[in-house]
Amino acid sequence: MSNDMLYGTASRRRFIGMAAAIAAAGSLSRFAFADASITDIAQPKGGDKTAIRALRVHVPEAQLADLKRRVKATRWPERETVTDASQGVQLVTMQSLAHYWTTTYDWRKVETRLNALPQFVTEIDGLDIHFIHVRSKQPNAMPMIITHGWPGSIIEQMKIIDPLTNPTAHGGTAADAFDVVIPSLPGYGFSGKPTATGWDPGRTARAWVVLMQRLGYTRYVAQGGDWGNAVTEQMALLTPPGLLGIHTNMPATVPDDIDKALKYGQPAPAGLSPDEQHAFEQLAYFYKHGLGYALEMSNRPQTLYGIEDSPIGAAAWMLDHDAASQALIARVFAGQSEGLTRDDILDNVTLYWLTNTGVSSARLYWENKLNFFAPKHVMLPVAVSVFPDEIYSAPQSWTEKAYPKLIHYNRLSKGGHFAAWEQPQVFTQELRASFQSLR
Repeated sequence: MSNDMLYGTASRRRFIGMAAAIAAAGSLSRFAFADASITDIAQPKGGDKTAIRALRVHVPEAQLADLKRRVKATRWPERETVTDASQGVQLVTMQSLAHYWTTTYDWRKVETRLNALPQFVTEIDGLDIHFIHVRSKQPNAMPMIITHGWPGSIIEQMKIIDPLTNPTAHGGTAADAFDVVIPSLPGYGFSGKPTATGWDPGRTARAWVVLMQRLGYTRYVAQGGDWGNAVTEQMALLTPPGLLGIHTNMPATVPDDIDKALKYGQPAPAGLSPDEQHAFEQLAYFYKHGLGYALEMSNRPQTLYGIEDSPIGAAAWMLDHDAASQALIARVFAGQSEGLTRDDILDNVTLYWLTNTGVSSARLYWENKLNFFAPKHVMLPVAVSVFPDEIYSAPQSWTEKAYPKLIHYNRLSKGGHFAAWEQPQVFTQELRASFQSLR
């Protein structure tokens, strides 16, 4: 298969820098997910699985037809007995989503966008890791590895790829350019599914360090939110040669006394500033009303057979991540204009469905032994962007204590948990500002 067929003519011209990696790959073979082959992966010459192999996505039409059939066959519960979302994702939202999914949504559109990007697979620590790798045309571009979270995927970062790699077309200068590496977490998307325990954020961080070395990068930065932050902070703790600093939009800054009060349902400690009090109230709400999905996946991920068998079950489980995101998505499916579209949301949900990664992605919660919001004593330079509708808005006071080498802190006026996806322009500007001093 030609490079034009793999990437499209325009993409091949832009990313000729990966020609050596592609040349190392031989014939293409199918890679199976969910009992159907949905990707082509180049087989390495000589059986070297650590080679960087090109990947192309193609979902058989029969699998898309099966998805539509399952959505149409959904057995619906009765409407919630309240007038708000306090009992979970509302019936009207899910039925609107189902109608759009079966009548209007077109997976082929996102498939085309994915195949216009250079995508690869390489084996690290015994597991196939999928990643997007886009090199800038600018010779002094800063390499950056960007990690998604749950219930996100590489879909989250697709809107920021061109603004980061091609800044002059998006209000920036050549000096703002990045090369971007966007991997799929183990058990997510097109990455392999672990068949044994041990793939926690620390092990993933070590794999990411190997990935950047394998791509030939000797100086780079890292970014993440949600699980992406956990992995990125673990990378920083490894202090690998070449990692200059990190950026997070979901920092781990909660002091011990605040964490203790939250865990035991106690009132906030005295003397908090208005920003600290607001963060405490956000966290208290999340611990009481929004943590159920995380507790179930932390304790019993294998029990979630329903999200592997029902597309609507999977979609509802993913939508019910945090109150602000759920409210935004409900408004989208009610016809309002937001940072996300109905297609955006279903691109992500459909990727999980087609790759059959509901349970395999949930196991990351079971593997994790870290206190998610507790400071990890990162000593590398750290940049933090605070979006108001994140699970909690990290106060500057907590952030400065958590990250002694804080190089950037900014509170944004709009945006939530899926910041890069929802507010790509602002997010791009934050990354440019965050790492300017490290270039």
